[in-house]
Amino acid sequence: MTIFEQRESAIRAYSRVYPVVFKRAENARQTDENGKEYIDFFAGAGVLNFGHNNPRMTAAMIDYLQNNGVLHSLDMQTTAKAEFMQAFTDTILVPRDMPHRMQFMGPTGTNAVEAAMKLARRATGRKQVVAFSHGFHGMTLGALAATANEYFRAAAGVPLLHVSHEAFDTEYDEMDSLSVLEALRARYRDPSSGLEKPAAFILETVQAEGGVNVAGKEWLCSVASLARELGAVLIIDDIQVGCGRTGSYFSFDDLDIQPDIICLAKGIGGIGTPLAMNLVHPALDQHWSPGEHTGTFRGQNLSFVAGKVALEYFTDSSLMDDVRNKTAFMQQALQPLLNSDPSLQLRGKGMIMGLDTGDGERAAAIVKQCFADGLIIAGCGTGGRVIKLIPPLTIPQADLAAGLDILINATRRVMEEAA
Repeated sequence: MTIFEQRESAIRAYSRVYPVVFKRAENARQTDENGKEYIDFFAGAGVLNFGHNNPRMTAAMIDYLQNNGVLHSLDMQTTAKAEFMQAFTDTILVPRDMPHRMQFMGPTGTNAVEAAMKLARRATGRKQVVAFSHGFHGMTLGALAATANEYFRAAAGVPLLHVSHEAFDTEYDEMDSLSVLEALRARYRDPSSGLEKPAAFILETVQAEGGVNVAGKEWLCSVASLARELGAVLIIDDIQVGCGRTGSYFSFDDLDIQPDIICLAKGIGGIGTPLAMNLVHPALDQHWSPGEHTGTFRGQNLSFVAGKVALEYFTDSSLMDDVRNKTAFMQQALQPLLNSDPSLQLRGKGMIMGLDTGDGERAAAIVKQCFADGLIIAGCGTGGRVIKLIPPLTIPQADLAAGLDILINATRRVMEEAA
């Protein structure tokens, strides 16, 4: 028995899928303690957009440490924080004419969602939040109420209240999903429907854990329009698919919507250092009172240092151009596999793709075979039937091609055995 089996909680999950001890990592590769290398198409569930141990970020962090930079600061002002905030303002907010304020809370995505929902309720004086089927927003109780997955919800131990779930765009074809949304609008307009106006609508434009479900522009604009009509807050959870993942900094940059609150985490810390941040419209931010929402690690300065370096990737179009090229390469490489088996479906946006196998056991077998062959990849979606491709944006072309070859061959093998 290893120390993990002896002492770590039974709740551990990923270590059961990838049952080795990892020792080193660089960009899109991890190496276990026996020296076997693995190409990483998982990237910390979207944390490592810029790869493992990004050399530009590690150099900046080492320099900061060697110069006795402040590490822990709660929400006090530090040089590292000021430089990150100024870089984010200049690189991301000003070019988009976004007036949003930055709120730092606890360092994970669920902390960002909790703060967003709390502020929406405080600002509107309402309790109810509308979330959507297949959405994932976190594991703490407020965020878990917005998460749709039954398995996760069942672990709460208490009722998950004040959140309702409507159908996400991909539940229906385009016309039906719009009709369902218009029916919801009509119910809100009807004073005898018994439906209370919500404090907020919360959604992911691309449901990552939900199965890489990509919402259409018209549907998203209709949700945004409904939120405005009802005086509700529009919260976009960009935690997994933001920070360049879809080919632009925000996943909604091409969608003509203006969120009131944007939840960011995962990739925003740059190198895997924990950081979460909400972008909050000033009209909402004024409803906070000092210290009303806190968090011991909302001032993690190493994350500010690495996160500032991550922002340098967005000062020109080089990385996003590369993402678009790699996206096309991934689609082209996978097309022969899709052509060979019509039961397989591919969907996604930018460098997050979902290979829908239609069956959770089949997908699990493919993930297992991929790992044996040297590729780290994960399942998602209902019953785990979708294999999610989310490699670092900085992955070398050779590693991307090699990883795709492993996935294609493993899928063919499993599909042939199941036939």
